[in-house]
Amino acid sequence: MTDVIIPTYKPTVELLDTLDMLNRQSVRPDKIIIMDTVSGQQDTAAELIGSSDRGSEIPVEIHTVDKSEFDHGHTRNLGARYSDADIMIFMTQDAVPADEGFIEALIRPLEDETIAVSYARQLPKTDCTPEERFTRAFNYPDISLVKSESDLDRLGIKTFFCSNVSCAYDRKVFDSLGGFTDKTIFNEDMIYACAVIKAGYKISYTADARVYHSHNYTAGEQFKRNVDIGISQALHPEVFEGLSSESEGKKLVLATIKELKAGGHSGRIPGYVWMIICRYAGFLTGKKYKSLPKGFIKKVSMNPGFFK
Repeated sequence: MTDVIIPTYKPTVELLDTLDMLNRQSVRPDKIIIMDTVSGQQDTAAELIGSSDRGSEIPVEIHTVDKSEFDHGHTRNLGARYSDADIMIFMTQDAVPADEGFIEALIRPLEDETIAVSYARQLPKTDCTPEERFTRAFNYPDISLVKSESDLDRLGIKTFFCSNVSCAYDRKVFDSLGGFTDKTIFNEDMIYACAVIKAGYKISYTADARVYHSHNYTAGEQFKRNVDIGISQALHPEVFEGLSSESEGKKLVLATIKELKAGGHSGRIPGYVWMIICRYAGFLTGKKYKSLPKGFIKKVSMNPGFFK
């Protein structure tokens, strides 16, 4: 059995696109579990789906989570408790499968009992900026890769890179390792991936399982996002200590600038450099969050409820 679990918050029509594509899969999930975070009078997943004329042949369960109780790890763990499937596929509400073979390709590596996790390739959406388009290609190439503990010296922190924007998990291993860390501001997927690797299992980057997923963040949004990345690294030295993410980031920046020049987008380079400055400033702020006023950190975090 295979279930799909999707945390949502103020979902848009992209969620309906995702549900449509899940219904068209060559290997369809047995159930779709939506964990909808709600606050006040906002639109909910139930309202969005209920007002649509797009039906689903796959059973859809919707469970609500109050925004004050949301946590990236805890909410996903709650979703897992509503599933009794052998394989759980976690997705985000804005990740749309690129074709009908997405699930079949994503779960195939889990036939190997040494592989506990399989994550998908992310393709840029049509409105994606040139720099974000290249970032997707850099982080999600068209060649699959299986990673294990023996790759730490060669790949460094990328050994643990694993995005649950679209990711399949072996249920037995997930339960044996205790699932996601129950309180995480960010990087719950990489923290779990570290546990998988250290337990002797492998992670598959499965390039032929593809979803459309990208963001055109503003500089301010990048700053806040990277504050949370820095905080998560400070909170989990068992994962990130001794494995620098900055060298990998430098490679991406230099490669992106080269690509922008080659593609005739040199005019975008100053804006991209400013974006990188904001990202790095946010990351350093997050890494040092313990020495900064709590009120300030709450204001510059994308997840202020984490500090309650």
